[in-house]
Amino acid sequence: TNPNIIFFFASFFSLSSTMTLSMVRNPSLALPTFWTLYRRILTTTTQLLLPIAFASTLASHLAFIPKPPATLRRLSTFPTNQRLKSPPFAAVVDPTKSFSSAMSSSTSASSHPAPPKPRRDEDRVTYAGLPPPYLHWDATKNPRQAVDSPHPLLNPPVPIPDPYGWLRDDSRTNPEILDHLKRENEYSQSITSHLESVREGIYQEFLNSLQETDYSTPRSRGRYWYYTRTFEGKSYSAYCRAPKGSYGGGDNAVLPKIEWDGSKETPILPEEEIYLDVNELAKDKTYCSVGAVLPSPSHEYIAYTVDYSGDEKYELHVRNLRSGVDVALKVLDANGGKCGEDLLLEVSDSIEWGRDDNTLYYMTMDEQQRPFRLYQRRYWNASSGTNESAVETLLKEELDELYWCDVSKSLDEKHIFMDMASKETSEVWFLATEEEESVSSSNEENMKCIAPRRNKVLYEVEHAQNRWYIWTNVDNSPNMKLMTSPAVPDSADQWNLLLDSNDEPLFDGSLDTNTFKALESVLVLKNHVVISGREEGVPRVWVYNVDGKQMRKLEFEEEDYDVGLLGHYEANATSIGVAYDSMVTPTQSIEISLSDDTERTVLKSKNVPGYQKEIFGCERLHVLSRDGTTQIPVSVVYKRDTMEKVKNGERVPIHLYGYGSYGASIEADFRATRLPLLERGMIYVIAHIRGGGEMGRQWYEEPNGAKYLCKKNTFYDFVDVAKALVDEWKWTSSDMLSCEGRSAGGLLIGASINMAPELFRVAILGVPFVDVVVTMTDSTIPLTSGEWVEWGNPNEEKFFHYMMEYSPMNNVQKGRTYPSCWLTGGLNDPRVAYWEPAKFAATLRHENPDNPNPICMKMDLSAGHFSASDRYKYYKELAADYAFLLDQLNLV
Repeated sequence: TNPNIIFFFASFFSLSSTMTLSMVRNPSLALPTFWTLYRRILTTTTQLLLPIAFASTLASHLAFIPKPPATLRRLSTFPTNQRLKSPPFAAVVDPTKSFSSAMSSSTSASSHPAPPKPRRDEDRVTYAGLPPPYLHWDATKNPRQAVDSPHPLLNPPVPIPDPYGWLRDDSRTNPEILDHLKRENEYSQSITSHLESVREGIYQEFLNSLQETDYSTPRSRGRYWYYTRTFEGKSYSAYCRAPKGSYGGGDNAVLPKIEWDGSKETPILPEEEIYLDVNELAKDKTYCSVGAVLPSPSHEYIAYTVDYSGDEKYELHVRNLRSGVDVALKVLDANGGKCGEDLLLEVSDSIEWGRDDNTLYYMTMDEQQRPFRLYQRRYWNASSGTNESAVETLLKEELDELYWCDVSKSLDEKHIFMDMASKETSEVWFLATEEEESVSSSNEENMKCIAPRRNKVLYEVEHAQNRWYIWTNVDNSPNMKLMTSPAVPDSADQWNLLLDSNDEPLFDGSLDTNTFKALESVLVLKNHVVISGREEGVPRVWVYNVDGKQMRKLEFEEEDYDVGLLGHYEANATSIGVAYDSMVTPTQSIEISLSDDTERTVLKSKNVPGYQKEIFGCERLHVLSRDGTTQIPVSVVYKRDTMEKVKNGERVPIHLYGYGSYGASIEADFRATRLPLLERGMIYVIAHIRGGGEMGRQWYEEPNGAKYLCKKNTFYDFVDVAKALVDEWKWTSSDMLSCEGRSAGGLLIGASINMAPELFRVAILGVPFVDVVVTMTDSTIPLTSGEWVEWGNPNEEKFFHYMMEYSPMNNVQKGRTYPSCWLTGGLNDPRVAYWEPAKFAATLRHENPDNPNPICMKMDLSAGHFSASDRYKYYKELAADYAFLLDQLNLV
């Protein structure tokens, strides 16, 4: 009867698949602005977010990560809050610790060590709907539904059994709970103790396919080339720059040919300077994730954000690149001085410089860790002294909990934007940088609105040549249309489609069922508009000449590939950089002329030591869904000799990966971390299921996508692909089929193994969102209320029963043989709370005590949603995941 029986977990996720390549694409400065970027290029927010400093190294080497939009400054699919875009890895316990005694997976259940058995509070419930009067629920602080929701709440409220709800501890300090999590780790260690040599072997294979000392493609910004470096033996990236010097200091300087001997000591470019070494920041820290890293307008300073716990609450620092002095910004009092407690300023990782080095913009978060207030701080450097002249101004705040906010700056640097977006509605406000010195706390009109929010209308904006460029689904278009208008406030009535020389719209937002052509994000340069989107399920890039009104599509040799923009910081650019790869082609950075796209220069090709492309193959196939009409794209990569076995009628082991949420796309890209599976004779399959954005927004939205009351299509598609692999194509059998999903993809795996337990032999559930209904009833949980426009609100009659039918925690079948399960979590995860995998593991064991297959959970007690920030620790964790998988498939 206490309000605490309404339990919570951190929502989210944003890494598609738009998350990775976008990080690879600009490991120098794209990384620094990853969250902001994320909002601009993907179809939402995948934030994705992977520790940015780490991301530049991981991006082209690691396992799956729903890729966050490529060029995005602010991300294209609007909100970047959610459980979206979780990398293919999840938070886990440090595998460097020796595993204790355990049994082989082939032993009987009775010979397994006994798993932890947490107590069950059988009378414990969580209520969905109108809170019972005796709970004394404060609906003003903890709303049960959105303010403008037309749907009635369940009345009377419905109790949901929650026997393991006591595992929730918001403080993460409860001794009983911590002891249970440690015992879970010990059990997982004991079950896999015989795999120590296998783990170490896979870990060495990862390192053998990784060029540990490496660099990202330098990108032009003002007087410098900016890039990152990694060094053998060091866990984190170093941010670097080099003056353009004799190569020209303008916007269109040509990157010189890089002649590097591969050593740590040799600079990538002459006069190289390391301006931020994350290895130094991480000293004596168990976790270190750098978010944004932005050079000031004069390039004399950098502003950066850093998270030392994994809870995604960032410190904001400014470093003087001449003196090396590093200042952590503090909370100011009403007079611009330091607060009595000298508190560090806590921000999201969305920051921007103003017109000069004196002005910074940043977002602060509410109690639910939702970015909601945009501040301008003038004379920030006064915080290193007396703070007497520092001026902090609240420019705008968003109180509706459905809306997430971020700050960005137009490419031409003339406007500061504040994006406010839910999953279905958005609004953008702007401040001209030439007016930023005149802002005042007494002026409620510091910022102006481009177009007031309209229900279920999403839009994003860029500025060039005194015009807004808008991509939007206005007028109920199924996909995004590209429009333009004068750069004035309240411009919605002046939005017009952008036309070619034949007066045909470039993107009109219509549903093209022949090619499934869809727009995702836009980069606006002085004379060109570069459009990122999709066609036939494959990422595409188009270039539009503003003067000639001609648009052309960039062509590549392979049929199934991944392509996206590198980071771009200069509006006058005459060429663009793209990152290109496929499931068998490592990432290449290519510079392409805007005047003649046949003029291409490969700036860098990812070196994967020992990789032989010719012995691998890939293809895209389709599976017919159970509805009889929907063709589900499937991407496949394999060793050619393995596929020859299949063609000869032999069945082989297959690993099936999926995500299917938030409109995020999982791309057919290259991952060196798949090689240990492929080398052991497995085929790796990606199911591009509904709920993602691979085939445009209709693949995600109602009525035929996988959102709200058609969410089950995600799980049906995944199970249908698995059944096709076994029954129709006859490539594998159920005892040779494994599956994997992370974050919202963990929901996918949980629901799929509930639907068809005997279809899979092994399941990996990374930071899985599995307690859907209990979590989504409780708006006190960080990020939850904003997710009501993704999953639905189970407090409402309209959604409750449907969500109960698929929520993994509430649908574990009794008396069935479930696959071997490997669940991971992070104690400090603010998106999917640690108690979700803990409760699900306990439920799986309780409902099927005679299941012969082990249910293991590995909890990282020092990380959050994105696992280890240390790249070597990450590889060790992934090696532990794969060792379990291979062992359960009898491949070790």
